[in-house]
Amino acid sequence: MLELCKYNELKITRFKEFGALLAENMDDEKRVLLPKKEVPDDARTGDTVRVFLYLDTKDRMIATITEPLITMDRPEVLTVKDVTRIGLFLDWGLPKDLLLPFHEIAGRRDSDHRIEAGDEVLVRLYIDKSGRPCASMKHLYDVLSTDSPYQKDDVVEGRIYEFGHDFGTFVAVDDIYSGMIPRHEDMRDHNIGDELELRVTEVKPDGKLSLTTRKDAYQELDCDGAKVMSIIDSYAGVLPFTEKASPEVILRETGLSKAAFKRAVGHLYKERKISLEGGKIRRI
Repeated sequence: MLELCKYNELKITRFKEFGALLAENMDDEKRVLLPKKEVPDDARTGDTVRVFLYLDTKDRMIATITEPLITMDRPEVLTVKDVTRIGLFLDWGLPKDLLLPFHEIAGRRDSDHRIEAGDEVLVRLYIDKSGRPCASMKHLYDVLSTDSPYQKDDVVEGRIYEFGHDFGTFVAVDDIYSGMIPRHEDMRDHNIGDELELRVTEVKPDGKLSLTTRKDAYQELDCDGAKVMSIIDSYAGVLPFTEKASPEVILRETGLSKAAFKRAVGHLYKERKISLEGGKIRRI
């Protein structure tokens, strides 16, 4: 059976003026064309060739010896060539561009941040209901690898591909490996597609990476302390809540997790920059 968007080992059954006809076996009636310009010079009838199958501009299955930039088994970063009324067309290294339908574009927090020609997007390859190859920015979680070489405290590069509000922010490390930033970290200023420098906080038993945008706690103290002091000043020198407030309130008001906020407040208190009285934090 000829498999679309996969590599197939096929035999040359006949040569035509416009190329070579390929099939699984010499007597198969279902054949696919390998265009003349791609037929090896020394090819003979009966030879086996490894080809990738896709659809041409008339939606006919066609073979190529050219390696596409993306296959079914893993996501890749592709360049947008054109934006049309039905979606985006991506360069995947083959003559017919790959469609990324609008409904397969991952949502962005910033509605003014539109994808344009020349932009790069992380996508997976799939076959739509009509049998055509398409790209999707969604459901990348299941096709990302979990066998990364990274360990705790390694610094890595990652691309945001989904905001899972109940879990955190999903990230593709090196555009290959599965990772996540926990939900208590403030990611409100980021969008799908943003590339970040991150630190590995844990390699889970299943191989997935837990990530953070933050340095280790000691390195973050001065930065977080300065941020808390700035917020106190914005409240005219008196912050109307303390580290005992709920994690949701602290994250909303400061952009810090409750643990990071408590460390920063404790640091400022030891330096005698604030006082803690009556359920409030005051600048001294």
